[in-house]
Amino acid sequence: MASQLSIPNFPVPPGGDTVQVSIIDSTTRIGKLPLEFLMTPPMLGMEYMPVLPSWSFLIQHASGEKLLFDLGVPGDWRTFAPVVTEKLEARGWDITVDKEVVDVLGDHGVAAHEISGIIWSHWHWDHLGDPSRFPPSTELIVGPGFKEQFLPGYPAKPDSPVRESDFSGRNLREIDFTTAIQVGQFRAVDYFSDGSFYILDTPGHAIGHLAGLARTTKSPDTFIFMGGDLCHHSGEMRPSKYMPIPSGREHYPTAAVATSHAAAACLPCPGAATLYDQLQVSRNRSCTQTFFDPTMGLDIAEAMRTIEKAQHADARDNIWFIYAHDPSLLGVADLFPLPANAWKDRNWRQKTQWTFLQDFAPALEILRGREEKE
Repeated sequence: MASQLSIPNFPVPPGGDTVQVSIIDSTTRIGKLPLEFLMTPPMLGMEYMPVLPSWSFLIQHASGEKLLFDLGVPGDWRTFAPVVTEKLEARGWDITVDKEVVDVLGDHGVAAHEISGIIWSHWHWDHLGDPSRFPPSTELIVGPGFKEQFLPGYPAKPDSPVRESDFSGRNLREIDFTTAIQVGQFRAVDYFSDGSFYILDTPGHAIGHLAGLARTTKSPDTFIFMGGDLCHHSGEMRPSKYMPIPSGREHYPTAAVATSHAAAACLPCPGAATLYDQLQVSRNRSCTQTFFDPTMGLDIAEAMRTIEKAQHADARDNIWFIYAHDPSLLGVADLFPLPANAWKDRNWRQKTQWTFLQDFAPALEILRGREEKE
């Protein structure tokens, strides 16, 4: 674990209220997605990404107002604009959706008309859902540059990846950061004007990419950082100069690690970090670099700068960083309809932060085999 001296500052305006946050399983699962499509350098034995979920978040304010952050994939992704569906069909990924977010909400007594706003972290297909299933009273909230680039939507704009039906008849609000406040290293908008929930400007991956920071408790302050596609794998965020790989057994939830011989390479033991350091060196990376850099996005250099800013938050034990496709939450964190505000007391951050290392079990096994031959 990073020493106290190495933990960077991530200043959030003091005081403020809290919101109740629930993590919604959109039931989206994306499989057979080549690692090289999203990240570099390659990892031995890891041709594909793990099967990826797509999280949505329900944010409930003391006023009764309810927001959603992202919607996952609609029940039939073939209803997207042709510019999207044609690419998905050509790529041949395994995309399944059992139930849309609006139906998950309804199953637990939250009606569509209760949602005052939907925040799209960005316009990519696996975050859009189907806003047309919400009434016109539900506002759609997007990031800077969205309107100029994508309106009026498909079919009026044939090459637009978003549909006219997504925002037809409803207010489409584009966040303006020109008079923003500062939260950590990010420009931010205090959505409820009480410090309970901030929308963050997190550029690089896509036009208008947004993140969210929700205050989940006070005295002490804790936060959930909703990262969208700021990264697609924890190995794009960790390790960092603030968050080296821990070597102690207490940092790994052993129940989350497979028991096969190959996975045993990832089981906690003294000196385990040394093996990962060797893995990094074999890939021309240092032990304080992330395992991967992004390869898919609008501006990769800007995306990497945004990741570096987010690493300041990720290193703080009162902030739980959750990106949209983080599979480590499955089987660990409580999901909607239960709230996630007690995440720190329940050690969910600690239990999920390094489980991604099990993805590298085949690479470590290959690395060990090479050492044995030498």
